[in-house]
Amino acid sequence: MKKIFIPILALTLLSTGCDVLDKNPLPSITPENFFTSADDAEAGLTAAYDALQGAGLYGQDMIVVGEMPSDNCTSANGDVAALENITWNSTTGQVRSIYRDSYIGINRANSILKYVPAIDMPEARKNQILGEARFLRALHFFNLVKLYGGVPLRLEPTETGTTEVLNLSRATVEAVYAQVIQDLTTAEPLVAASNATRVTQNAVNALLARVYLTQRQWAPAQAAAGKVLSGGALATSFKTLFPADNKSESIFEVQFAGSNDGGNILPDLLLPSPPATYSFPKFSIPTLYRPQASAQPTDLTFVVDTLSDKRWSFQGVTNAGRDHASYVDGGRGTGNDDGPFVYKWPGNPNGFNSPDNTYVLRYADVVLMYAEATNELSGPTADAIAKLNLIRQRAGLAELTSASPQAAGKQALRTEIDRQRRLELAFEGERWFDLLRYARHEQADPSANHAVTALDVIKAQRKTATADVNYLLFPIPLDELNTNLNVQQNPGY
Repeated sequence: MKKIFIPILALTLLSTGCDVLDKNPLPSITPENFFTSADDAEAGLTAAYDALQGAGLYGQDMIVVGEMPSDNCTSANGDVAALENITWNSTTGQVRSIYRDSYIGINRANSILKYVPAIDMPEARKNQILGEARFLRALHFFNLVKLYGGVPLRLEPTETGTTEVLNLSRATVEAVYAQVIQDLTTAEPLVAASNATRVTQNAVNALLARVYLTQRQWAPAQAAAGKVLSGGALATSFKTLFPADNKSESIFEVQFAGSNDGGNILPDLLLPSPPATYSFPKFSIPTLYRPQASAQPTDLTFVVDTLSDKRWSFQGVTNAGRDHASYVDGGRGTGNDDGPFVYKWPGNPNGFNSPDNTYVLRYADVVLMYAEATNELSGPTADAIAKLNLIRQRAGLAELTSASPQAAGKQALRTEIDRQRRLELAFEGERWFDLLRYARHEQADPSANHAVTALDVIKAQRKTATADVNYLLFPIPLDELNTNLNVQQNPGY
């Protein structure tokens, strides 16, 4: 699915020829008369996948929002200052774009789910298309509920601008999660068992595991993750995972084809120049010590092992600088291009048109989810330790045993699992979401303790005596409030 062609449902039809003025005008394309054939169904599904590439989603903002507010990253770029300082409001660019682009993706999935069932085509392929559309809708709603709380649960395509359609009230958080789970459980038997570039049963179960983990439903999280782990394995080398390109450990990634589809703009936003096309303050700079920076106790500086951890140790010199797999030390002497930079999109940026894909789900993440759910269910079991050791050993770290300090009890292993998630998945857009769920875990279960939560970061960045819990959610964008009169703003905004 590397090359993506997008059907535009509302395009104007043009005809050519000497007698063009003598022809009757052709009707406009509408969802009702577009979805009439198997080819239309395939084109509609391609458009639904294409929505993931939007700058408000995995083409930029989902990754930036997943890292920039966290303790993993910093930046001198004004475009992300509100995220780093946790001063966002209802008009902040990323707050608006994620909400908007998520609903664009939802609307495309809804059109498929409404019209494709009536198309005369092979039933097996029809069911796969419907299952993939349900997965995509679930992914969008899951991202929305994590960031904004309860949102309007739009389950039909928005085809008119009437008041009845636009003014849809917010559903509860519980109702949104219920819909996400329903979509995923419905999708699982419909989608393919394997497909390198599309939604598969492993992708459905990996996302289900993440949803259940976010809700602190440990048993179903463990079960869903276990289905994925039963038929897979980690790649031998962490370094070979990047750039993402549908490799063995990939479960689901957003596909980019460079200039053929507009490409992925992340590498140019993250890398020093060269290889990035331009020199400017980058979006997400790792919080690794630089002489001109003031290191903080929560920074990566105090967590990573740049000598023996293969995810962070020196790998060699590239045109971007000194390669450490997860990050690269740039050193061009030009200010903007000195210091550490994210290096999980190491392909040629190609002028904001990189062909590098973006991981949404990969096998190591599922291993860590399984270990976490197992530990929360029954403490530091041999099973949980064994799964965590898969991650540690690939990184070149010593194997843990039940006698290891990191596995001395549920709390000790919880801390180590948190730490390995941070080290393994750094810069892949998960750290802030992990910190959010750690905060909510502690709120729901006072006996639980995480070394760092979103509330710790909120307090530090906003420089307040106590953390403002309102910043565990984004505000509803002002655009939505102005358009949808039934939507109320989140508290504190």
